[in-house]
Amino acid sequence: MVTQPRLPCYKLGIRFGRSDMVKRFLASRRTGFYFRVLQEGEVGVGDTLEFMSRDPNNITVADITQLYVRERNNPELLHRAAQLQALPESWRDYFQEQIRRQDVR
Repeated sequence: MVTQPRLPCYKLGIRFGRSDMVKRFLASRRTGFYFRVLQEGEVGVGDTLEFMSRDPNNITVADITQLYVRERNNPELLHRAAQLQALPESWRDYFQEQIRRQDVR
């Protein structure tokens, strides 16, 4: 199960010798993602991955990345992200906090 974006850190800029590399990488919206193992087993060369289902909130990894990096003032997307069960609790908590901050304004 895809669980969250893989966000770059400062080491990416060091690796490529460019101070703007993290910003460029995030702008590409192709950050990669982490998986959660739902059923233990073995995967071998030639095995296929099969799409099983999509969360009813219909949020992509790119949406989550943009919400985290740029679109913090998107209440509709924030609410959908905060309900996304595949996201780790820390990410959902972060989005809930963003919702609370907007409600205070």
